[in-house]
Amino acid sequence: MANSIYHKTICEEMQKFAEDQKVIFLGQQVASEDFYGTLKNVSLSKRMEMPVAEELQMGLSIGLAMEGYLPISIYQRMDFIPRSADQLINHLNIMNSMTRGKFNPKVIIRTTIGSKTPFNVGPQHSQDLSDMCMSILHFPVAKVNTVEEVKEAYALARTINGPILIIESQELYYE
Repeated sequence: MANSIYHKTICEEMQKFAEDQKVIFLGQQVASEDFYGTLKNVSLSKRMEMPVAEELQMGLSIGLAMEGYLPISIYQRMDFIPRSADQLINHLNIMNSMTRGKFNPKVIIRTTIGSKTPFNVGPQHSQDLSDMCMSILHFPVAKVNTVEEVKEAYALARTINGPILIIESQELYYE
């Protein structure tokens, strides 16, 4: 089981968000398996298990944000992000511009780069698409590889008025 300081810091950050009544965690493995243990101290009532439907998940996240919730939309691994591309790129990414500032949905998108050790999830699930996301998205993309970067990214996620993508490294969960 994950037991690194990096992993512990992510767990602590998720607990902080869970204290907000408007926060909802959604994605695959968020209710059924605690998302690699990072949601173990978050009430099941704040978690929504999603089917394998990445575009639907992103669309639901945008809708929840527009209704005043703070969705933390969790994609199990980074290679699932392109499956949400229409909602991510053609809606969330440009919503503020399209609506002339009327809507800027605050969605926190969490994803991971899959591990090669201690368990190799294979070339598809260990892809690092960070550069692609940084080049396409008009909102912050934070790739977090240290405890300090984790804290900074989630602090930014709390304070900005709009979306953010935070990319974690599964391998660091196990150090």
